[in-house]
Amino acid sequence: MLLIYALQTALRKVGDYVIRRCDETDLPAVIDINMAALPEHYSDYFFEAILKELPEAFIVAEINGKLVGYIMCKIEFGFSNFRKLGFVKKGHVVSVAVLEDHRGKGLGKALMLEGINGVLQRKADEIYLEVRVSNTGAVKMYEKIRFETKSRLKSYYRDGEDAFLMALELS
Repeated sequence: MLLIYALQTALRKVGDYVIRRCDETDLPAVIDINMAALPEHYSDYFFEAILKELPEAFIVAEINGKLVGYIMCKIEFGFSNFRKLGFVKKGHVVSVAVLEDHRGKGLGKALMLEGINGVLQRKADEIYLEVRVSNTGAVKMYEKIRFETKSRLKSYYRDGEDAFLMALELS
């Protein structure tokens, strides 16, 4: 019971919203948010695997006991987005979403900051994400957090839309 309580403890509050670590019992609601808010979908197993791999960077937003947003990240090893040469440990923001009725309230930024904190706990050198070029609101928010656009990925999404690869140096 103590472990569940620790996971449910707020990492931060945004107005009446609570930002906290995801728990396994939250996964059905997280999957529902993904289905409602994003065109990209993953298997139930994928969400479970990400939660097991990096629970400190799988964060949810809730209000009155209802989940309304999430971020999930994982750790990878690969070439740096900042140095010409070098193999580094990096965080990858796999997915972040907030239900439409709850956008514009600072939840996306709060989720991103707590996701970054979770990746920092694993001593990653940088964190990166892909974002649709048409998602100007998200791009602006990432830029405010100091993410830099590193490249444009042609036809990245299944529907053919390009993505920006954005990254933030952590070390």
